[in-house]
Amino acid sequence: DFQINQGEFAVVVGPSGAGKTTVLNILGGMDTASEGRVIVDGQDITSYSQKQLTAYRRDDIGFVFQDPMTSLNPTMRVGAQIEEVFLGRTDVTKKEVKEKALEIMRLVGISDVEKRYKQYPHELSGGMKQRVMIAIALVSRPGLVICDEPTTSLDVTIEAQILDLLLELRDKLGMSIIMITHDLGVIARMCDRVIVMYGGKIVEKGTVQEIFYDTAHPYTKGLIGSIAKLDTKKGERLQSIEGTPPDLFFPPKGCPFAARCAYAMDVCKENPPYQYKLTDEHSTNCWLQHEFAPDTDMKKDNAVAIEAKKEGEVKADE
Repeated sequence: DFQINQGEFAVVVGPSGAGKTTVLNILGGMDTASEGRVIVDGQDITSYSQKQLTAYRRDDIGFVFQDPMTSLNPTMRVGAQIEEVFLGRTDVTKKEVKEKALEIMRLVGISDVEKRYKQYPHELSGGMKQRVMIAIALVSRPGLVICDEPTTSLDVTIEAQILDLLLELRDKLGMSIIMITHDLGVIARMCDRVIVMYGGKIVEKGTVQEIFYDTAHPYTKGLIGSIAKLDTKKGERLQSIEGTPPDLFFPPKGCPFAARCAYAMDVCKENPPYQYKLTDEHSTNCWLQHEFAPDTDMKKDNAVAIEAKKEGEVKADE
């Protein structure tokens, strides 16, 4: 369970196979959820017909995919690919569609738009292709843009330009952005809210400051501890998280991180943890926050088990 507010920049982080892309594909109406609901502006999109889903994907959601080199159609001109969003709409003329395409190309920083409009993707640089991808995502002015590792294939300089562009467009257009990334530096610099996933579950969520400076889950702690710091000495080994992620075809009975967790208790291996609320924005799914758990550096004094209240208080001997 998570929420993205209007104008917010949120990020989903976790190891490969944690379920990040699956969750965002469900949010975008590209996959079907087996249970639960997806509420967008008060509407449950899981109950939409195929026609409603098509309109939702066209008008309300924008996607920026991982690799601009392969996400664009090599046989179509750039302008035609941006204009595809308007196919089937009768409320705009062909001239208006072209004007909207050129306008969004200027907005995302593409130079000489009349020339680029007629070019094919192979004639553009990697950074320019990603700007085209962002233009496609934004041309219908959606309320939410989903970015699946949008800078993975770009060099560091171009990556910074694209990330700055996303922030600028967020502020100009008032849209919300939710992004998948493995780069903790990007998270610290850009994001408002962090959602940490592991083994198909959300294990911690909160503001950037809470996740980085008041970490409440062992996986998040290990993730932050694994990056090099300015004071890391030459030859010093980086921290690592021993073991491998769980097989989600055969998910574990308890906490998905228990097999790799230095703090794991018997209850962690047998029972899924409750969700513990730490602040209005910060929560974690970890038995270390239970009132009967041993004192560790991870335990928070203000933890409240919100799932325990929902399902009946857990007995002391459990």
